[in-house]
Amino acid sequence: MKTTKFVSCARRCLCKPSFNTLSSNVSCMSTEAAAAPEQRGARHSDSFTMNLFRGHFETGQIFPFPEPLTEEQRQTLAELVPPVEKFFEEVNNPAKNDADSEVEPATMAGLWELGAFGLQVPTDLGGLGLSNTQYARLVEVVGAHDLGVGITLGAHQSIGFKGILLVGTPEQKARYLPRVTGGELAAFCLTEPSSGSDAGSIRTRAVLSSDGGHYILNGSKIWISNGGIADIMTVFAQTPVEKNGKMVDKVTGFIVERGFGGVSSGPPEHKMGIRCSNTAEVYFEDVRVPVGNVLGGVGDGFKVAMQVLNNGRFGMAAALAGTQRAALRLAAEHAATRQQFGRRLADFAGVQEKLARMAQLQYVTESLAYLVSGTMDAGKQEYQLEAAVSKVFASDSAWTAVDEAIQILGGMGYMTSAGLERVLRDLRIFRIFEGTNDILRLFVALTGIQYAGSHLRELQRAFKNPAANLGLIFSEAGRRATRAVGLQKPVGLDALVAPALRPVAKHLARGALDFGACVESVLLKYGRDVVEEQLVLNRLAAAAIDATTSAAVLSRASRAVRLGLPSADHELRLAEAWTEEATERMARLSDAFAPRTLARNARLTAIGRAVSAAGGQPTRNPVDL
Repeated sequence: MKTTKFVSCARRCLCKPSFNTLSSNVSCMSTEAAAAPEQRGARHSDSFTMNLFRGHFETGQIFPFPEPLTEEQRQTLAELVPPVEKFFEEVNNPAKNDADSEVEPATMAGLWELGAFGLQVPTDLGGLGLSNTQYARLVEVVGAHDLGVGITLGAHQSIGFKGILLVGTPEQKARYLPRVTGGELAAFCLTEPSSGSDAGSIRTRAVLSSDGGHYILNGSKIWISNGGIADIMTVFAQTPVEKNGKMVDKVTGFIVERGFGGVSSGPPEHKMGIRCSNTAEVYFEDVRVPVGNVLGGVGDGFKVAMQVLNNGRFGMAAALAGTQRAALRLAAEHAATRQQFGRRLADFAGVQEKLARMAQLQYVTESLAYLVSGTMDAGKQEYQLEAAVSKVFASDSAWTAVDEAIQILGGMGYMTSAGLERVLRDLRIFRIFEGTNDILRLFVALTGIQYAGSHLRELQRAFKNPAANLGLIFSEAGRRATRAVGLQKPVGLDALVAPALRPVAKHLARGALDFGACVESVLLKYGRDVVEEQLVLNRLAAAAIDATTSAAVLSRASRAVRLGLPSADHELRLAEAWTEEATERMARLSDAFAPRTLARNARLTAIGRAVSAAGGQPTRNPVDL
C-alpha cells in the first residue's frame, strides 16, 4: 500500500471535535469492525483486543479457553488426522514439489480423494462440513509438512471460494460448491499491478451490459495463487453505482468461470519459496459475467473481500503453528544427539534458551489460532483484530523459530537435505500476503484507536447535558479520573487463571489499564493527525499484540491445569515466561512517547527520506574520496 493513499484513506475516517478523537466510521480500512456510519452512541465490542485500547480487560471471549468441539467432532478429527498425517509422510514429497515447481499429480489426486479441498463445505454439497477448529487442526498437519501444498489448498478454500461459502446466495452455493469440492480449483483475484494492500484502488472494471443480463469485465490481476490453474474465481472490480443521485465507482465481487471465455493467465511466476504453488497473472477481456454471479451485492465488494480475509487468517496461524512444531522437533532431536566438546548440544544453556524461545513462539502461535477458531465456532462476530494479531504474530514467529532451528543444526541445517532451507524460503511470503504485517499492525492500532475515540466523544456529548447523563459521566469520567491518579484497580483474574499464573496475570491486567491511558494520551496529543504517526502506531500495535498473546496463553495454560493434562506444568512455565516478558515490554510503552524517543524517530525518518531521495545510500565508500 502506498503510504500517501493509506493516510488519505484514513483521514476521511476522522472527525475533529474538541477532543480531536476518531470517528466511528473506518469502513474504508476495516469491515464489520466499523462498517456502520457514525452514530450518537459509542459502539460496544466484545473483542479483547479492541477493548484494550480503552484500558478495559474484556475477558469474555478469552477466558476460559474455547472448548468448541463436540464429542462427535472430536471423533471425526480422530478419524481424519492419522490418514492425513500418513499421506503427507508417505505420499507427498515436498522436496520434489519444490524442485519441479508444481505439486505432483499423484499428490493432487490423493488430496482430492481425501476431501482436502472441501474441508468446510457442507456435506450435502460435497464437502466434509468441518468447523473452523477442525479445519485448523488439519491445516496444522499440512503446515508441518509442506507450506507450498498448504498454499495450494488455502488459496482454493480459505480465500478462493470462501466468499461463496460466507455470503453466496443459496443458488450460488448449490451451483459452485459441489464443483470446487469435485475437482475444479478456485482462486481469489484481488491484487493488481497498481494496487497491493490498497485494495480500494483497483482498476479492473465491470460494466452492466445494455440488456442488463451481464456485466462486461475487463482488467488484470497479478500474483494470483492458483491463478494459472483455477476454473472458478472470486474477482473484484470497480462498478458504476448510483449514490446521492450521482454515479460513482465502487468495488463489487463476482464469481467468474474460466469457461465464460475471455479469461486467460500468464506463465507461472518464479518465486523465492512456495514454488509448487501456482502463481500467475490473470487477464479478463470482455468477460460476460451473469448478473446472478454478483457476490454479496453490487458495490459491497470491499466488504466481501475483507470479510473473506478476516475469516481465513486463523488458518495461516494454524499452519504456521504446525511448521514451528516440526522445526522444533528437528532442532530438539539434533540437540539431543549431536556431541560437541564432549557434551550434547542440549546440555548447553545457550541451546536450551533457543529451544525454550522456539517453544514459546510455537505455543503462543497455536494458542492464538485455536482461540480465534474457537471464537468463530462459538458464533462470535468480532474477532477481526485477534485474527490480524494471529497472522502477524504467526508469520513473524515462524520465521524466527525456523531460523533458530537452522542455527542449532548448523551446517547441516543449511543443507537442502535437512529441508529447513526450503521451509525458510516458503515462510518469507507469509509476512507479505493476505495483508502485509506492516499494514495489519496499522489496522490493529487505528481500529483500536477509533474505538477508544468513539467513547471519548460520547463522554464529551454527555457533558453537554450532564443532568441526563449522570450515570455515564460518573462511570466513565470517574474511571478516567481514578486511572489518572493510579487508584483504579485492575480487573481481578484470580478466578479465571491457574493459581500459579495469578501474579503475572495481575501484571497483565495492570498493563491493560496503563495501555488505555497511553492510547488516550496519544488521542489527545495527535488527534486526527495520528494517522501520520506510523512509528507511534506501530508501538501501540506491538503492545496490543503482547497483551493479546499473553491473555491467550494464560487462558490455555489454565485450561491445561483445569483438565489435568500431562503437559500442564510445562504449559504453566511457557505462559508465565511469555507473559512476564510481554508485560515488561508493555511497561516500557510510555518511553515510546518520551521526547528523546520522538527525536530518535524524527532522526530515523529523516535518514529514510535522504536514502529515498538519493536512490540508495548517500554516503560513498571510504576509499572513494
